[in-house]
Amino acid sequence: MPHFFSNKRLILLMVSIIVLVSLIGFSTRNNETITWPEKFLRDTTGVVQSFVSRPAHMTAGFFGNVADIFNVYEENRMLKSRMEEFASLSAELETVKQENATLREMIDSESSLSDYTTRTALVIHRSPDKWTDMIGINKGSQNGVSENMAVVTPEGLIGKVNTASEFTSSVQLLSDDSRTNRVSAMVATDGEPVYAFIEGWNEEEEGLMLRKIQSDAEIKEGQQVITSGLGGLFPRGLAIGTITSLEPDEYGLSYNALVEPAADYYNLEQVNVIERTSETLDDTIQQNTTEENEENEEEPVEIEDPDAGGGGSS
Repeated sequence: MPHFFSNKRLILLMVSIIVLVSLIGFSTRNNETITWPEKFLRDTTGVVQSFVSRPAHMTAGFFGNVADIFNVYEENRMLKSRMEEFASLSAELETVKQENATLREMIDSESSLSDYTTRTALVIHRSPDKWTDMIGINKGSQNGVSENMAVVTPEGLIGKVNTASEFTSSVQLLSDDSRTNRVSAMVATDGEPVYAFIEGWNEEEEGLMLRKIQSDAEIKEGQQVITSGLGGLFPRGLAIGTITSLEPDEYGLSYNALVEPAADYYNLEQVNVIERTSETLDDTIQQNTTEENEENEEEPVEIEDPDAGGGGSS
């Protein structure tokens, strides 16, 4: 027993445990009134907790701020790279604009192959036996409509005016499988455009046939086909469709492509008639030929007969 009480550490531990248990008992009591020892103990405990919690919160906040700094640094680096890309694209766009303006000044032209005017018309006739060949519209020559004008919907090209009367016109659709029904077209590629012709309709696949594609042309499925404006009838840039498949022709010298039409040829209610306003090659040639004939008009020349002895004419 004397040896037990001589161990001061053990005694201090036992007293601490007793005090702790007592404190727990006092804190768990549900008394309406609090004694001054309890108040003193609670206040003392609160002060100690506040003194300990502040450094803990400061430490946690410090590490959180360090993590936020690293995140902000990474976001700033990404935004700087995006800004550099934006600046590069802006400079490239400005260069293209300047080059375009320079080229327009060089050619000194106010018109292009894409210039045209439109006239709205309603579909008023469609024969069941020629459902995919012809339609009738309620605009004619009195409204400025003439033969071979392009006819489009908001989705793309559907055909051309076949005949025009005073107040109505008939339109030949691109789905009309006629040998004379062809359109000068081009494939929009990343490099130089590829020129070809829309000729014929594939009834099995329900698509247009793009023929006479150069064998070395780099085209692929999914590329857009538009009017080239080189045929003299249609303006440039009218949507025709999208390439769905490619195959070599029967001679292996060029390629043919199946084109899914951009417009719906089966459901047509309202269309637009396109009048090309840019000058065509045929008009230019005709005008130059007429002027040349008027300037170079000469009198008939008499041809002497060599057997007449240099005398009279035959």
